[in-house]
Amino acid sequence: MRKRKRIALVAHDHKKEDLLEWVKFNKYLLSLHELYATGTTGKIIEKAGLEVTKLKSGPLGGDMQIGAKVANGEIDFLIFFWDPLESLPHDPDVKALLRMAVVWNIPVACNRSTADFMVSSTLMDKEYDRIIPDYENYRQRRIGGSID
Repeated sequence: MRKRKRIALVAHDHKKEDLLEWVKFNKYLLSLHELYATGTTGKIIEKAGLEVTKLKSGPLGGDMQIGAKVANGEIDFLIFFWDPLESLPHDPDVKALLRMAVVWNIPVACNRSTADFMVSSTLMDKEYDRIIPDYENYRQRRIGGSID
């Protein structure tokens, strides 16, 4: 993981204000990194004065786009203020995104406290040698020797 992190920011509707407050509080720190966000969340981050690469809205595929970026090594960590009390039609996409973060061993924060600890870590402004799991044996077992 390079010094300049690639950070994905996602928030469910009832958590967007919380994320906005957090982004404003950490504006300088976040400005030192590359930000990615799902559609509406990205617009909110832009209003806070930060540059962000906006993807599709979560229900329209944005969660899956971020998940694909995680799987391709294009996202270093995920800040996802999700609403555990709200059932959403795109819950499978949310679960898939969180699963990709765990599969590829990237840090994930699902609430403000965890996000605060992550960005205040001494590792935040340094290169970090993240252990990337080797799934070759898994692929061999699951696909009968085929790589993909």
